[in-house]
Amino acid sequence: MKKRYFLILFIVTFISRGQESNIKSSVKNVETKVDSVLNLMTLEEKIGQMVQYNGGWDLTGPATNAGNKQKEDRIKKGLVGSLLNVLSPEATESAQRLNMENSRLKIPMMFGYDVIHGYKTIFPVPLGETASWDLDAMQESAKIAALEAVADGVNWTFSPMIDVSRDARWGRIMEGSGEDPYLTSRVAEAKVRGYQGENLADPQTIAATAKHFAGYGFVEGGRDYNVANIGKTELNNFILPPFKAAADAGVATFMNSFNTVDGTPATASEYLQREILKGKWDWKGFVVSDWGSIAELIPHGIAKDKIEAAEIAIKAGSDMDMEGGAYETGLKKLVEEGKIDEKIIDDAVRRILRVKFKMGLFEDPYRYSNKNLKSQVNYEEHRKTARDIARKSIVLLKNEGNLLPLKQNQKIAIIGPLADDKDTPIGNWRAQGEANSAVSVVEGIRNLGPRNISYAKGVDLGMGEKSFLVPLKINETDRSGIPEAVEKAKAADVVVMVLGEDAFQTGEGRSQTNIDLAGLQKELLKKVYEVNKNIVLVLINGRPMEITWSAKNIPAIVEAWQLGTESGNAIADVLYGKYNPSGKLPVSFPHAVGQEPLYYNHKNTGRPYTPGVVTSSHYTDIENGPLYPFGYGLSYTTFKYSAPRLSSDKMNAGDSISVKVDVTNTGNLAGREVVQFYLRDKVASLARPVKELKGFKLVELAPGETKTVEFNIDEKMLEFYDAAGEWVTEPGEFEVMIGGNSEEVQNTDFEFIKQ
Repeated sequence: MKKRYFLILFIVTFISRGQESNIKSSVKNVETKVDSVLNLMTLEEKIGQMVQYNGGWDLTGPATNAGNKQKEDRIKKGLVGSLLNVLSPEATESAQRLNMENSRLKIPMMFGYDVIHGYKTIFPVPLGETASWDLDAMQESAKIAALEAVADGVNWTFSPMIDVSRDARWGRIMEGSGEDPYLTSRVAEAKVRGYQGENLADPQTIAATAKHFAGYGFVEGGRDYNVANIGKTELNNFILPPFKAAADAGVATFMNSFNTVDGTPATASEYLQREILKGKWDWKGFVVSDWGSIAELIPHGIAKDKIEAAEIAIKAGSDMDMEGGAYETGLKKLVEEGKIDEKIIDDAVRRILRVKFKMGLFEDPYRYSNKNLKSQVNYEEHRKTARDIARKSIVLLKNEGNLLPLKQNQKIAIIGPLADDKDTPIGNWRAQGEANSAVSVVEGIRNLGPRNISYAKGVDLGMGEKSFLVPLKINETDRSGIPEAVEKAKAADVVVMVLGEDAFQTGEGRSQTNIDLAGLQKELLKKVYEVNKNIVLVLINGRPMEITWSAKNIPAIVEAWQLGTESGNAIADVLYGKYNPSGKLPVSFPHAVGQEPLYYNHKNTGRPYTPGVVTSSHYTDIENGPLYPFGYGLSYTTFKYSAPRLSSDKMNAGDSISVKVDVTNTGNLAGREVVQFYLRDKVASLARPVKELKGFKLVELAPGETKTVEFNIDEKMLEFYDAAGEWVTEPGEFEVMIGGNSEEVQNTDFEFIKQ
């Protein structure tokens, strides 16, 4: 007993010093450290590590209301594992001191925040950035966001969102990487590397979160928080691969999702959290709920109160309760009544402590509260990087008659409600990006120096208050600015129309049945078209839009997304040919919203589409297929692909073959092409997609230059999750397709032989 007492005193002393020579000098590895701390903890202290509070009050002074006072008291007792929305080194240090100078065991807290596409310097919304297909750029933007966040005291982000989504109606499609699991998987890896670096203990990196686990992007009708009706083969083949990639990349935490999956809320899913994530994948981090999602098991109808919700969630594998109040309410009672084993609590706490040790918080609880770091951050260089990434994210959808690039001596009329808008390009989920701080299109064009520029707003898009919490009120009545816009269009050589969506038309809770140009925008566009058909339509938006009329009538269309801080400069660079556009769509654009959900990697039916009435996969009132397909994007130059060449037309189990294709720049400008590689399993035990992206490479080509691009094909690339719940490869014929988008491809076949 006496030896145990001195051991406890020894460990506590080293933890509380917060020095390099603390507990790490008394143990050999993280697991031993975790066990050492866990063995000292009371049940109440363990549960406290599983509680996350919103720190939405001034932590540098006394709490001002009863709720915040209660939270502050729990922090002092060491009964809070993390806080979110606590910003500034001063605030995070103050909060940490409340804990470290008052609690018994002095276990440091984590500080989380939604750092989604930048912190102060804002990059393109994730869907837009994915259009660059540039993984190095995506890793760099995450690295910059991490540095700027750490400079403000944050050490944990709830990003990347890697929900595969096929439905443009869903508001949060802007926060993900589109419709394809392979592309999203590669983005997930890049983002985790960018946020976390090579070492979580590096004080210029932050812990990342893979969210939302799982099925959130498949919500019925595209309605946020809705049910998702997904079978296990769909779940494993299309939804889970990006999460597996993030887990393998070492992501520190996962966040579960709000939706049900075949009737079970994801927060309550033992299959997702224990069987797959912590079981088959052997992932060692911890799972945090989404905001209040444990308590939301009550309105879901599977828990009668917070105590029962806590029981269901902890048994399922949810480790930390974000502002749900369920764990602090119910877990102690459940253990004391024998309804849950304390070992389940221990597993959750062990996971949380493990991440904190890896972050170096036990070595120095204040390592992320560096008051001097902000002055050392090169924000000007970050803006240059933001401009470059924004340019790479722009997709040229149409350029009839080579209307683009614009010329310096042309008389340009810039028209539209978003043309001089400095706020919408910041997008939703803007972290600490300052409102109205983006470079507008008008500013960007003027910055390049052309003199014959005029501007007219034409119409307002939104009216009244704009915020994350208030739905945008669309202007449908005030046409007073249209006559001025028409007059300026008449006098111009070319009209640049800047239309799209306000920043708060997409994002969480922003699902829409109308994905056309809202309000009076289309009316303005048609009025201008009547007097000047030389129109470049610049779209600023966060989701695929219904632009069928524009695609038919407008000669040039640029998909510019919500590009962030340097939006206008990046758009001007592309419009005037300072940068040759190279972006490709990460999501299909529909002819009409009635086609949604729409995606390229669909399965054939027993009656695949052919012209006629009694066939599937089409509508009788609209053209079949997408308006613009997945992977599509033009350039100011042109590219030609050779037929693909296989190293062998047969592949044995355990072996690999390669496929090569020659890509030639047949135009007059240097350009960058995203070479895309697709496969199709022609005959299998389950219906398989008509094609699946399996690789891509970015190639830079001078005019007339040819490069050979090679892809390796191995057995793992051919596997799928079958009806028996196994990952299998089956013998048979496979089609190889390579091209510049998912529809325009060159193809060849090989046979996979499995003895």
